Amino acid sequence: MKNTEIIGRAAEIEALERIYRSKKSEFVGICGRRRVGKSFLVNEVYGSRIVFSAVGTYIKDGNQNTETYRRLQLDHFYDSLVYAGLDRRKFAKPSCWREAFLMLRKLLESIKLKRKVIFIDELPWLAGPQSAEMVAELGYFWNSWADRQHNIVLVVCGSATSWMLDNVIHDYGGLHGRLTETIRLSPFTLAECEKYFRKNGFRLSRYEICICYMALGGIPYYLDKLRPNLTLTQNIDNIFFADEKIRQEFKDVYTGLYASKERYVDIVKALGTKFYGMTQSEISDALNIKSGGTLSRLLANLKESGIIRDYPRYGKVRVETVYQLKDFFSLFYLRFVDNKQIKRGLWTSLNARPLFYTWVGESFELLCTEHLRQIQDAMRLPSIDRNYCWTGINYDGRGAQIDLVLECRASRTDYVCEMKFTVGKYAISHDNADNFMNKISAFQFSKMRNKTHSLQFVLITTFGLARSEHLSMVNNCITLDHLFLS
Repeated sequence: MKNTEIIGRAAEIEALERIYRSKKSEFVGICGRRRVGKSFLVNEVYGSRIVFSAVGTYIKDGNQNTETYRRLQLDHFYDSLVYAGLDRRKFAKPSCWREAFLMLRKLLESIKLKRKVIFIDELPWLAGPQSAEMVAELGYFWNSWADRQHNIVLVVCGSATSWMLDNVIHDYGGLHGRLTETIRLSPFTLAECEKYFRKNGFRLSRYEICICYMALGGIPYYLDKLRPNLTLTQNIDNIFFADEKIRQEFKDVYTGLYASKERYVDIVKALGTKFYGMTQSEISDALNIKSGGTLSRLLANLKESGIIRDYPRYGKVRVETVYQLKDFFSLFYLRFVDNKQIKRGLWTSLNARPLFYTWVGESFELLCTEHLRQIQDAMRLPSIDRNYCWTGINYDGRGAQIDLVLECRASRTDYVCEMKFTVGKYAISHDNADNFMNKISAFQFSKMRNKTHSLQFVLITTFGLARSEHLSMVNNCITLDHLFLS
């Protein structure tokens, strides 16, 4: 099936179509950051093939009255059943989730189709804060009937990735091992953003697309708020500085996590103060949370949702695992909107200040780490076995930090990468060259480096290198254009 309205998502579309062609019942779980396009993907791929669709409704402070919350979700589920064809004269509103799923079974039995797609969107909100009953009955519905029909495709989505992980994907109850496919939907890449802009009448340069990405990330919902008749600066002003709802939007990213929502936001805000990340013990000290199982679970859930990443930092006595906030929207919001040290203003004035150049320099480094596959393709590397950060001391006592090392065992080479964002070609000054050589030398003679590997210095810049006397020290130069590779 050709899905002309979808930008990118080729692997996900292929997976959903393969599932539809299957000769058995399939149970698919789709998770990902809120606003990333999960519902749009399912509706565009399956469209009229969906015979029943229901969506959970988020209720603020739903914990305060769980019975009212439960009743509202059951009513909405019943309305969806009636809309799909259930005869309300024969079936009154369900009083519990067991009755609701029995009604769903009756509805599906009355539909004479070879393949039947069921789509339950925002499952965590539908289940509610006291979710044991609904999850148990969903498991019973699948295990006792749907799985045996060999023609059911059940798709469940949820923005509350932590809930999806705990209650569906890693569940050890009735749903344990029942998912036949798990799809984690990621933000658009730079190449996919460019396709989106071209399709929607924008004529942005790749430089501007890059700035836009570092402010909004590749989140379709935010991209859809941009207007082609406005400049990028005006668009950013409208989204972040002219609309007070932006503060609620930041909270909504973490909505649906119920009792743990505030803890997730606290972790994100703490990481927002340290661009290069924090260790678990540093997060524990900053938030006064014990560095144990609870904090580990919160961090794991944030990682699974695509909000943070973890990476190893070598060079000290022990290898450290560093957690870094990588959600571009949250980073921009915390840096420029929620920062009390910055007088609230328009992006028109902020983007010309030193604060802008600090932000854009750091964000470009993150942008590169989020496009490692494109860098690998540009360098024609057969594989990347490890990527990590390294910190150490040179023979003369000077400290050195390398934010990205790529290890390729196939080519027996370690690639020391430096990332520089500029508005023109990057000229390597004498001080720059001295700094680069200090890093290379420190790493070359460290215990970390595999002595059978050669070493190459890679400079990743926006527009390439200007002529200078230090040009020869660069073994490979990657530009912004390379990051746009499909």
